[in-house]
Formats: sequence, structure tokens, C-alpha cells
Amino acid sequence: MIRRKLLNVVSGVVLFASVSTAAFSQVADKEDFDNYHLRIDAGWLYSDPTGSIRGSAATDNTSIDFNKDLGFNSYSTFSGKVDWKFTRKNHLFVSIIPYNFERQTVLNRTFTFQGQTFTAGLTTSSSLNTLFVAPGYQYDFIRRRRGHLGVQVAMDLFNVTGKISAAAQVTGNGVHHDAVSATGSILAPIPVAGPDFRFYVTNSPRVFIQGNVLGMYLFGYGNFISTTGTLGVTLSKHFSVLAGYQLASHLVVNDSHDRIGLRFVQRGALVGLETSF
Repeated sequence: MIRRKLLNVVSGVVLFASVSTAAFSQVADKEDFDNYHLRIDAGWLYSDPTGSIRGSAATDNTSIDFNKDLGFNSYSTFSGKVDWKFTRKNHLFVSIIPYNFERQTVLNRTFTFQGQTFTAGLTTSSSLNTLFVAPGYQYDFIRRRRGHLGVQVAMDLFNVTGKISAAAQVTGNGVHHDAVSATGSILAPIPVAGPDFRFYVTNSPRVFIQGNVLGMYLFGYGNFISTTGTLGVTLSKHFSVLAGYQLASHLVVNDSHDRIGLRFVQRGALVGLETSF
């Protein structure tokens, strides 16, 4: 399944690169519309997450579903990126997005997490806190007045902590349960690479589209695929507004004897503000 997804992504990238190369080559190489040295993006992301988590203990033989078991649903978060273009075609950047879920729910089945058993009927408090940080490098192998087509190479760092707890309580069947709590964490570094583009659709730097496709398949360790598309409107020389959609962000970290397993998929709308100097 993952290999098929990667093949579809690669095929799309090749087709996009062919079409974009022809489009960019027709544009006169005058002063760039997006001529800048430092660019900062700050945005609001409304995400619809799905996925599951599995503990690292030998008894954790069941995946815990974010939606069906823990009741996680859509949420809002912040996204940010700082891009330093130190030459016309070379960039250094860092992206950051925190993902934080908290939910209280009554369990509809019994499962085990980090060696602790949580019984059906318990009222539990669950949280999943993930900090995504991605430093990287970008080279624009095509850069014209109305945009660029480049490639990004980055190290995606996912710092994940999952916690499930239940206070001492008596369930509906009259059985007393002692307090129980379990926490698992993982730092998952995943290198990614893929194309990035921006194209101004008008003859002035007023309206532009941009997007990227990033991913890597790491065999037994895990994989990550992400695609984003954005429409931008320039308000002034230094400010633009952005609106778009994260088409898919698919993270898999396979479990082993010393780390938790994680499957995390999200998609959703995003809006933001961009400033360039």
C-alpha cells in the first residue's frame, strides 16, 4: 500500500515537473516577483486527524484508535516557517507545527497501553502531544520572474508523547477500579525530500499558487508523506495572505521493543499571513 502511494506521488511529481518546466521557461528572466532574503509564514491549521498508537510493552498487542477509542476529533493549531534565501537559488528554512489533542471519554472496549490495562466503561483522560520541527535546505533549479520550481531536503523531527489515565472509579456494573495511568514517548527523525514550487498567475506579483510534495519510505522504521497546496494574494511589498489545504500528511513509525508505534494521518484547511524582506 505504501509503495503504491509512493509510486503515485512520484508519477504526479514527474508530470508536474514536466508541465512546470515548460511554463517557467516561457517567462522572461527579469527581476523576481518574490525577490526576498527573509520570509516568515505564520498560519492557522484546522486539522481532521485519524490514526492509532501502540505501546512498546510486550503486552501491548492492540492498536488504540484515536477516534473510535479515545474520541479525538478536529482541532486547531499553529504552523510557522522561516525561510532564509541566502542566494538567488539557495534557501535554508525551518518549519514548526505543534499537534496537541486532549479528550475525556468513556471507553467502549478494553485495551492495554504501556503495560497498563484500561477496562471498558472507564472514564479516561487522553492526550497526544506532538511537536513537529523540520530544518532543511532548498535549491531552486528553475527560477524565473514569475516563480520557481525547486527541491527540498529536510529532516522531519517528531517528538511524540501519548498519555492515558483514569481516576479511581466505580463503573456502571458496580465494579470498583483503582486509578491507572500510562505514558509513552518517542523522538522520530525522518529525512524527507521532494519538489516545491511557487508560480504567479498574473503579470504582476498579485496572485500566486504554491505547493510541495515531501516524503520518504524507510522500510522497517516507518515513512512520511505530505502534500500541501496554497493560494496567495499579495497585499503590499512585504505582506501576503495565504489560504489552502493540507491534502494529506501520513506518518508511520513502526513499533519495536523500545519504542511506541504510531500511525498519524491528518488533512485540513489552513490560512495565514506571509511577510518578506
